[in-house]
Amino acid sequence: MSAPDYGRAFALWRQAADPHWDAYVGHAFVRQLAGGTLPRDSFLHYLQQDYVFLLHFARSWALVFAKSDRMSEMALASSIAHGLLNGEMPLHVEICGREGISEDALQQTPESPANMAYTRFVQATGYSGDMLDLLAALAPCVFGYGEIGLIHADSGGPYGEWTATYGGADYQKVCHDVGALIDSALEARLGPDWPSLPRARTLAHHFTQATRLEVGFWQMGLDRT
Repeated sequence: MSAPDYGRAFALWRQAADPHWDAYVGHAFVRQLAGGTLPRDSFLHYLQQDYVFLLHFARSWALVFAKSDRMSEMALASSIAHGLLNGEMPLHVEICGREGISEDALQQTPESPANMAYTRFVQATGYSGDMLDLLAALAPCVFGYGEIGLIHADSGGPYGEWTATYGGADYQKVCHDVGALIDSALEARLGPDWPSLPRARTLAHHFTQATRLEVGFWQMGLDRT
């Protein structure tokens, strides 16, 4: 399928991130998940690590809120953090609960090295840079799951609940909203010709680096490390 239309910045950053982007959305973990052949232990290991990841991700969106000076940006950042804490994470709790993994156990999950590397990169980028730097580092997770969800939304099978969530209308709206937020934030701070500025290379680098770390996160799930 063609790339989803999540906005101007996504299209440019996605292209700049090749071949890492293809390795991310087409990873063996994703293919096996969509095909229903992913070992259950790998899926549950991923879910437990992703639960921890989402806690850090929510904090990072709270940092977007703190770094913004525009009400529309603050409102969306707050909404996304709320959705992570009250939408995605409860789904993880529900699925893991069916497998005998309690919410308390999820909260005690030791972080894997791949998880730590990714989450700390995003946070360090946000603390050391401005809101644009942080958004570029956050974007691959939002958009990649959206693209994967669209590709495999109708896959069904034992993991159909997961793929349907990210391919569904609610999550796709988040992707479009985040794309619009990033595009407007870039234009407001750098102007409409921002892709021609030296700063554009730095932002694309953040996006690419986070994409590479997403590849490592999938591999962590596949290897159960």
